Amino acid sequence: MLRTIAVGSCVSVQGVLVGHLSDGKIIVRVDDKTFVGVPVPTVRAA
Repeated sequence: MLRTIAVGSCVSVQGVLVGHLSDGKIIVRVDDKTFVGVPVPTVRAA
């Protein structure tokens, strides 16, 4: 499943979900790199 995370105040990364951390952050993989950040909330149209 693709997920988007905020890595910094102006940087976001979209990649394949790898796992969840106990502090609420998630891990995503892009090619051979992994990134940890806060998940960006999804907005669904009505």
